[in-house]
Amino acid sequence: MWQSKTLDKNLNKQISFMRVALNLAKKGLGHVSPNPCVGAIVVKNNKIVGEGYHSKAGGHHAEVMAINEAGKLARDADLYVTLEPCNHYGKTPPCAELIVKTGLRKVFIACKDTNPSVSGKGIEYLKSKNIEVEQGILESEAVNLNKGFFKRIKGKKPYITIKIASSIDGNTSLKSGESKWITSEYAREDVQKLRANACAILTGVGTVNNDNPNLNVRKRNSNLQPKRFILDSHLSIKPDLSILQQENIFLVYGDDLNNNFDNLIKTKAKLVKIPLKNKQIDLPSFISHLEEYGVNNLLVEAGPNLTGSMIEAGYFDDVIIYIAPTLLGSDANNLVKLTQIKNIKQKIKFLFEDVRLIGPDLRVTLKAVKNDMD
Repeated sequence: MWQSKTLDKNLNKQISFMRVALNLAKKGLGHVSPNPCVGAIVVKNNKIVGEGYHSKAGGHHAEVMAINEAGKLARDADLYVTLEPCNHYGKTPPCAELIVKTGLRKVFIACKDTNPSVSGKGIEYLKSKNIEVEQGILESEAVNLNKGFFKRIKGKKPYITIKIASSIDGNTSLKSGESKWITSEYAREDVQKLRANACAILTGVGTVNNDNPNLNVRKRNSNLQPKRFILDSHLSIKPDLSILQQENIFLVYGDDLNNNFDNLIKTKAKLVKIPLKNKQIDLPSFISHLEEYGVNNLLVEAGPNLTGSMIEAGYFDDVIIYIAPTLLGSDANNLVKLTQIKNIKQKIKFLFEDVRLIGPDLRVTLKAVKNDMD
């Protein structure tokens, strides 16, 4: 019984320390792509003596930051890190070598890195140098934190979240296109968190021309904003929109039927040409192109047409709908435009993952049904 209580106590301490490392790692969300978010702490005599997290691509890794802060206290201490330490030279030296050189006693790792250049090699190296390694503490949380990174590494595509703001009768704007504001300030503040955690935001030219949005993170410097991609098949965007004078704007087009190119190259937006299919940007080509930008997490904030095209093509991992307790009427624009459904068997099914109130609005998070048992 005494031994069991001791084991439980030790496990609780380990979970508590790893939780600190995970909270540190979360600070990197939206800042470190194409890299993963990583947090680390150095623990000696049950006290945290060093903390660190990866804050930007090319910057120091979390382990380095934590070890540097701990200084001499790192020798014979324990390291808690949310992702397997690297053992290869990239933009920075291998963290596994630093761990050995520092003289750390034991390394607790939340989850293994699936990147082929790292996967298992860091753990193997540490063990070969007689450093004790323990894996799996809060593993599911660590994997979830970097789900976009893992998905991009495995399939060359980002983790895609589609966000929609809707009335209770399933409409996103009036027939005129007016949509400000359907949901409350509470919901809009919650969307700011989604944007802050995204590497990039995707929208369509219709949304931009109608609403003139910034699609930015309000409390973040202009040069630290997520990349924003605007799909504009024929360059019909209004050249005087404020979003075109911001940093990190990418205008994705197929042709220049509106003779707008010369006006647009005078803006801050970068023009990216992607092939057209049926007179629209070819979505598979565009999604594949995102790999060049190292996008781990993509947030889609678009109108019914682009949203419907993304859903029908299967380019989403979850859908978040903010539902306001208001009615917009039968002439308003629908939640999403789906054109491929011809019979009830073709319906697109979801699972409710989370439902909660955000101020007066309802936030519903949906996951796609991967295996339809009907």
